[in-house]
Amino acid sequence: MNSKKASRQTYSRKVIFIIPVFNDWKSVKKLLEDIDLVLNSNNIIADILIVDDGSTTENNEILNIDFNIIKSIKIIQLKRNIGHQRAIAIGIAHAEAYCEGDMVLVMDADGEDTPEDCIVLIQKCTENNYNKIIFARRSRRSESQSFKIFYYLYCVIYRLLTGYDIRVGNFSVIPFRLLPRLVGVSEIWNHYAAGILKSKLANENIDTRRGIRYYGKSQMNFIALVTHGLSAISVHGEIVGVRLLILSCLMIGLIIIVLLIVIGIRLMTDIAIPGWTSYIVTILFSLILQIFMIALSFIFLVLMGRNNISFMPNRDYHYFILSVKEI
Repeated sequence: MNSKKASRQTYSRKVIFIIPVFNDWKSVKKLLEDIDLVLNSNNIIADILIVDDGSTTENNEILNIDFNIIKSIKIIQLKRNIGHQRAIAIGIAHAEAYCEGDMVLVMDADGEDTPEDCIVLIQKCTENNYNKIIFARRSRRSESQSFKIFYYLYCVIYRLLTGYDIRVGNFSVIPFRLLPRLVGVSEIWNHYAAGILKSKLANENIDTRRGIRYYGKSQMNFIALVTHGLSAISVHGEIVGVRLLILSCLMIGLIIIVLLIVIGIRLMTDIAIPGWTSYIVTILFSLILQIFMIALSFIFLVLMGRNNISFMPNRDYHYFILSVKEI
């Protein structure tokens, strides 16, 4: 790559971009060209970290490109495909260990995270004196109606089970000063945004509009989306277990009250009780008791897992890296 080194001009900010990619090198090339153009007009310099999530195609698309403002491009090639969330965690850990800058910006390569919104995120982070992680929240979504319905249901379930609202994804800016704390958050290995929410690191959301994909269709299918949602919920396993346990206790209490009412009516009044009533109540009681035992077992499983050594981004990320190549 013939890069024009920006040594003669003083730039206001330096941003490290972390872009996970799987085979979509054509989109990466287009994204880098757009980023270079937008940053150049906003007096911002950038280093690029592309996390190659076990791609099976060559990255020749981004070779020998002439950039104005992008200072360097590194491709972190992983040993195997591990998914976007874990690729992001590895990119963040690598940036904390080897890069310098004012902030780290995480975005997808397909064009739905727009370079123009990168500027909005960067400016908001600057306004907050680099003290908060800034997430992009979709104010308008471009997916199908069925996707929007399922996404809404997911947000409701997530809120009920965890007590948190999650309406953000990967697109975000992290002040560099917060990286040493973030790479100690093991939960970002399973879900980046949910891990930050649980870590209690200061964060804020701003509205952005979803961009249009550069090429092709999304590689995320229904199964992958469900798995992604469950990964977010699993980050708050202790809260989910306790809430399910409380709910099952309330349901058991309600069933006991119904049983007592039925017994009272049978013994103390002449009101006829249908013969199937007691059977239905007994079946419900058995179901609620099973839910109670499942919730209790889940809590103990989570608590036991806390005693085990979990993945730590700053300690374990290098085990997944095959090579680091600078273009």
